[in-house]
Amino acid sequence: MTNRIKELRKAKGYRQEDLAAALGVSRQTIIAVENNKYNPTLELAMKLARHLQTTVEELFQLEDGT
Repeated sequence: MTNRIKELRKAKGYRQEDLAAALGVSRQTIIAVENNKYNPTLELAMKLARHLQTTVEELFQLEDGT
């Protein structure tokens, strides 16, 4: 699974620290998710999408393109 978190975060002018604080997670968690090292829980994925003003489907893509 890949994601667009870094791209959307930067477009909104958020630092990793800002996003982490807003979501109640560590900066390390944001780094891991952005670098596809960790797949977030459904709850975190939904919070990320809401905070970045997009949908979960737009934020995350399965690698087979679906």
